[in-house]
This record gives sequence, C-alpha cells and structure tokens, in this order.
Amino acid sequence: MSKFSAMSQVIERRILPFANKMGQQRHLAAIRDAFITLLPINLMGGLAAIIKSPPVTESTTNGMLLAWNSFAMANDLLLNWLYAFTLGAMSLYICVGVTHFLCRHYSVNSFIPILFSLVGFFLTVTEPMELGWDGKSLSFSFIDGKGILPALIIAILTTELYQLMKKKNFGKISMPPGVPPSLSDVFASLFPGMILITVYILIFALFRSFDSSFASFIFTQMAPAFKAADSLVFVIFITILIHFLWFFGIHDASLSGVVGPIRDGNLSINASAKIAGEVLPTIFTTPFWVYFVVIGGCGAVLGLAVLLMFSKSKQLKTMGKVGFLPALFGISEPLIFGIPLMLNPIFFIPFIFAATVNAVTTFLLMDWGIIAKTFSMVSWNMPSFLGAFFSTLDWKAPILVIALTILNTLIYYPFLKIYDRQLYNREQEFNAKKVES
Repeated sequence: MSKFSAMSQVIERRILPFANKMGQQRHLAAIRDAFITLLPINLMGGLAAIIKSPPVTESTTNGMLLAWNSFAMANDLLLNWLYAFTLGAMSLYICVGVTHFLCRHYSVNSFIPILFSLVGFFLTVTEPMELGWDGKSLSFSFIDGKGILPALIIAILTTELYQLMKKKNFGKISMPPGVPPSLSDVFASLFPGMILITVYILIFALFRSFDSSFASFIFTQMAPAFKAADSLVFVIFITILIHFLWFFGIHDASLSGVVGPIRDGNLSINASAKIAGEVLPTIFTTPFWVYFVVIGGCGAVLGLAVLLMFSKSKQLKTMGKVGFLPALFGISEPLIFGIPLMLNPIFFIPFIFAATVNAVTTFLLMDWGIIAKTFSMVSWNMPSFLGAFFSTLDWKAPILVIALTILNTLIYYPFLKIYDRQLYNREQEFNAKKVES
C-alpha cells in the first residue's frame, strides 16, 4: 500500500466522520444556514455601500464618476439608512436566523423564541442613550459585525433554554380543550419567557454597573482573537485546511459554521468603516475569499479549466469545455469530481498550493495598501474579476485576479501535462485494441 493510500484511509476512518459530525452539529448548522439565508439582505447593503463610495478624488475629472459622486452626496441619508438596516444590522438578523434554524432542529415553532431572542438582543447588544415619553435614543454601535458573537450567544441560549423548559413542561398552564393552539402556546411560554427576559435584564444591569455593555465587553475581550483571525498565519492555515479536507472529499461547508461568522463579521465591520469614511480594518472577509482566493471555486481551478480545453486527452478536453463556465462563476465541483481532482495524487500539490498562493499574495498586497480591502459582497457566483472590482472599487483588483489566474494556470500546468499524457496513452491503447477487435 502506498503512503498516499494509507493517508487516505486514515483520513476516511478518523477525520471524515468527525468532519461530518461537525457539519451536522446543530449549532454550527444553524449558524451556517443563517448566514446563507442573509444573502439578499447583505447584497442590498453591499450595493448601498458601493453607491455611497464612488472612487473620486479632488483631481477626478471623469464626468461619469463626478455624476456618481453627485448622486451619492444628494442621496447620502437614503443610502446610509438603507445600509444601516441591511449589512449594517447583520448581528440582529443573525440572531433571528440562528434562533429559527435551531428551533427547526428541535421541531419547535420558532416565532415565540425569536421574539425572546429579539428582546435579549436589544437588552444586551444595544445601549440606552435617552429614554423619555416623547422619544427614545439607543446606541446601535454593535448591531453590525461587531455584535455577531453576542448575537450568537443570545440566539443559542434562548433556544436551548426555551426548548428545555418546554420539554420539561416548566410552568405550563393547562388550558381547556376548546382553546386555540396558538393561545395555548402563548400561555405555555409565559414562564419560560419571564425567566429568559429576567436573565437578559440582569446581564444588562451587571455590565451597566461597570459602565459597559455585554456586547462591548465581549468585543473588547475578544479583540486579540479577532485580530489573530485576521492575520496572514490564520489565512494560510484555514486555506490549507479547507483544501486539504476538500481533496479527501470533505466539503468546505463542514467548516462554514466556524469560518463564516469570522468572514462575514469582518465584512460588516469593513462596510461600516467605508460608510463612515474610515480606514477599513480587516482583510479576511467573504469577498476576499470568494473573489481573490478561490478563483473558479475551491482549488482555484479557473486557470485549470482553460488548460483542459487544450489537452490531448478527449476526456480532459471535454471536462474543460463542461467545467469552464461553472468555474467562471465560482463553481468547481464539476472539475473536482469530473477530472477528478479529489483523491488524485497527481493534483494534491497544485490543488492546495494554488489557492494558498492566492491567499498570501492578496493578503500582503492589501496589508501593504497596494490593493484596496473589500467592503461589499455582491454575489457568490459573480466572476472573480468583476467581484474583485465591486468589492473594493479598486481598478487594480481585477488586474490582480487576472494575474493570479495566470499564476494558477502555471502552477497546474506541469501536473496536468503528466495526467494528460497518462490519459492520452490509455485512450490510444483503448482505440488500438478496439480497431484490432
């Protein structure tokens, strides 16, 4: 048995079951599904951030850019308001989404738990500025990406405690048979709701006594961890890990419940900074990953798809024609399973190395200020060279994507030549035997 086959069996026996359990773990699955569901809201917020931020300087003379800038200034309030309650309120919607999907796991009607989660969210994540009969002013500083962690805590705590108390019939009030089910559910939720809301008001009171808040405390304490997750070392590690697991058939969705909140949270923070005219603080965001790292999908296979169309092997040439269009829109599965790249020892190095090179190159160029950082996410399936521009509004970004695609092509080329020669020879032998018979 070869070393590669032995490693494959070890991964299949030990890592694959763990990864599958991780992908199906109820909390991570709820987080993953919540982030995926937010795409329409994040899209509108991203568009608002793009329109609000025309690439104009004092020396700009282009009439179209100046008209764009005039439109953005004239509609400044409208665009800020739209952003504030779309991408700028990501934590609020994540709280609702995680509560809903976690309730669905327990087969519990999610409406009442969502209400309790919202109460907990507003009590612990927002801060009162002025409360009066004629109006109320609240600080919403942490309802964007900075409040994702407290939002997740509130959603999970609410759902777990609610379903546990309901399962134990805690404080259940028996109602006559003729009472509508909706009214019975309300009375059954009275005591669980009172307990949950009491817990959240006590949390608010505790942190308020220290002139702080639950959200600001978590964000401050977790700042070193957030900074570490936006480092080059972490980006290299997560890129290699995802592609290593993908190579052995473990889909990257198994890690999205962990990585998704980091990437999307950083995106929301960058978008808020862009709207406010401040320096963008983070690099590792969802558009960074989608448009600059996995160009053509996991494995960075867009360049490979082009190479395949010039292969001698009919099988590979066909795969190139079939797989190019999906790869252009960020879908690599046809090539991963069709060539195949997965579990193919010849492609082990380029499959992992190409995306890692993209990650390191882009991270360093953004860190050095040569390429602008990302602040908007238009679509997962937008071609990378277009997504790179719209996510940064930097004309150099699509040039970088094209350069990285060429580099990925060069990385794959020698390995594809070996595989192409093998398949071509097999096809020739098969054709020769067919003629003889």
